[in-house]
Formats: sequence, C-alpha cells, structure tokens
Amino acid sequence: MGSMTSIDHASTPNASASLAQAPEPADALVAARATAARAASRELAALRRQDKDAALLAIGDALVAQQERVLAANAQDLARGEANGTSASMLDRLRLSPERIEGLRSALAELAALPDPIGELVRGQTLPNGLRLRQVRVPLGVVGVIYEARPNVTVDIAGIALKSGNAVLLRGGSAAQDTNHVLVEIIRDALEASGLPRYAVQTVDDGGRPAAQAMMRAVGLIDLLVPRGGHSLIQEVVRNSRVPVVQTGEGNVHLYLHADAPLQRSVDIALNAKVQRPSVCNAAETLLIHADAAETSRAVLQALTAAGVRLHADERAAALVPELSLEPATEEDWATEYGDLQMAVHVVDSLPEALEHIRSYSTGHTEAIITDSIASQQEFIRGVDSAAVMINASTRFTDGGEFGLGAEVGISTQKMHARGPMGLSELTTTQWIVEGDGHVRS
Repeated sequence: MGSMTSIDHASTPNASASLAQAPEPADALVAARATAARAASRELAALRRQDKDAALLAIGDALVAQQERVLAANAQDLARGEANGTSASMLDRLRLSPERIEGLRSALAELAALPDPIGELVRGQTLPNGLRLRQVRVPLGVVGVIYEARPNVTVDIAGIALKSGNAVLLRGGSAAQDTNHVLVEIIRDALEASGLPRYAVQTVDDGGRPAAQAMMRAVGLIDLLVPRGGHSLIQEVVRNSRVPVVQTGEGNVHLYLHADAPLQRSVDIALNAKVQRPSVCNAAETLLIHADAAETSRAVLQALTAAGVRLHADERAAALVPELSLEPATEEDWATEYGDLQMAVHVVDSLPEALEHIRSYSTGHTEAIITDSIASQQEFIRGVDSAAVMINASTRFTDGGEFGLGAEVGISTQKMHARGPMGLSELTTTQWIVEGDGHVRS
C-alpha cells in the first residue's frame, strides 16, 4: 500500500488547514481514493468475523482514549458555527461530548456483537437436474456517503462498513471539518494497528464541494451513494448523481391521536416524539388530532407548550386551548420538517382524513398512532405508506440502534433494496453460487 501515500491527503498533518482547497482536480482526487478503497474492500471481504469485530472494539477504545483531541477539534467547529450564525438544532447535531463519545464506543461494541451478514444464506435449493443453488450475502464494495454536521455519522458509517466488509468514502461537510478530520485519523490508525487496511476508511473533505460532486459522477468506482442531511443536500444528490443512490433522512413525521387516545400515554409519547431531541429526522413534526379527543388534545397541547414547543395550529386546534394563543398554521407548515421545537397541529374528523393528510405531506419516514382500538391500528397500518409505523410508541424509536441493528448508515425513505434504518444487511448485495457435477445445458 505504500505507493498510495501520495493520495492520502486526509492523513497529512496540515490537512485541517487546507480542507477548503482541493490539492488536485476533484475527479482525480475521488478516483484515486476510490481506487484505493476498492483495493481495501477486497481485503475486507475476505476477513474473518473475529478480525472485523476486534477492529471495531479497537476503534471504540481509541476514540475514548483520545477524546480530548476529538473534543478540542469539535470545539473549533462549534465556535466557527456559532460565529457563522448556525442554528441551535444544527449545533446540537454537531456537538460531541464525553457521553456521546462513549455512546459511539457502545454502538461499535453492539455492532461487534451482531452476527456477520457476509456469507449469510438468503435462499437455496437443489434443482431437478441436480444443480445446487445458494444465494448468499456479499459486500457492496465501496460505499460513498455525503452528509452534514454530524460527526457521529463518521464513526457509525465506518463501523457498519467495516462489519459488512465494505470500504467507505466520506464527505462530511465544512461544518464538522475539524472533528471529522480527527475522527478519521483515529479510525484509520486503529484499523492499521489491528492489521486491517487503513484505506478502508477515507475522506474527501479536503476536496470541498467539488469532491462531493465528483463522487456523484464516480460510476464504476463507488457502488452506492448515501446522502444524509437536509432536504436541499438530499435532493441535489438524488437529482445529479449517476452513481446509484439510496435516499435517506427527510422526516416530515406525523403523530395521530385517535378519538380514544389515552390522555397520559398521549402526553408522554408526544413529548418524547417532539422534545427529547427535536433536531433529528425521527422527531415528530405534525400532530394530528381527532375532533373527539378534545380532553386528551388539550392536555397534549398544554404539555408541549410548557416544554417550549412553538405550535402552528389550525383554527379548530387553536380553539381547544384559547388561553395559549397558538400561531395560525399555513399550508407551508404541513410540509415543513422543522428540526427544532416547532410543531404543526391539525384537527381531523376521522381516521381516513388523518391518513389522507399524511399521504399528502409525508416524506415516507415514520408515522405514529395512539389508540387502543385494534381495528384502528390495523387501518392505520394498511393506510400508511412509510418506512416505519408506530403503534402507541414514540417516533423516536425509528433508529438503527433502537431497532437492534447497531448503528445505521441512514434511514431510507425509498422502496429499493433498503427501507427504514440501514444496518448491516442493507450494505450487502447477493451472489448466486451454483454447484454441479459436470452439468452442461442441453
């Protein structure tokens, strides 16, 4: 691998100071690093599970051991973001802490404990002519990820890629450039110390925006491209990429209180779904209320307001709590993913009307219903066309870790091979193995 040193700009001492300047044309930069990633992916595909798991644990230990270095870089990113007027919700996504770093180590340990998807038998049979067929899981190869202001994503994706036998090419964005630079260095050093190829994890942050655009053109070099971020970033990648894309993350998430929604359960779920971490894509953005659930609705609206949520309500919802003087909702509110302590509120007269509203404005991420009626639960499940449906549970559970998948590459809102939280299996494809005894086709 020594001959590849010249392309490894992200590991040079001065990289963080030159991240805004591409040291070579973007297409050449991406091609060189993707080629190195391809070579690394072939090594990863042949690794034993215990070798991959040991590397995951080593990465987690290294992150905690060097957390002061990580936090110092993160403080630089946060200070720059505050000076540039970055929103509070974006700063929350950007911020790391000792607790969050420990959480990253825990997520890596959970990944290590999960079964290895590589070689898993999907299906198999023996044909009447005696041919023996097996369809097994194999790595995709090189996965590219373009994301914004989420340094934890750097670790999550590196871990999932490693466990599933893939190399990864990262473009993390300028908001987290110092943090990501340090994280990638730590990860790569831990890989090398574990006897794995350091080129399995690479960044093109030093190529800036042109490098992200070059990733979209890297057909034959990158096998799958995953965008994670806001609406504009995701749509830019979806519209412009020639590399296959999995669309992720946009979360105009709905919570519906049916007529029989229990009061305390509704309050607890609504607060958790909106307030626990409002900046993430599985936070609820619109509250739909059945007109017959007035008492429960009043309690929920009062609790949300007391928690600091700015409510954009239609006339009927506002009339439920006249003492709160809620803001009038507009058509734009129904389609808005706020990402902070704001929420749209709409009163409906029936479950079919709630479903119609969801179908009109949903991004296909997560929808939730609170009801004790089994019939209503089943009608909601049949009527919702989203990656996840919650029954009497917070939308915040739509998450790779909460689903027992370890971390996640993203939450797919499309209907291709991956839908919902993308864990290990979603970073694999399949291969047919056919065994014969001198068979020839007649």
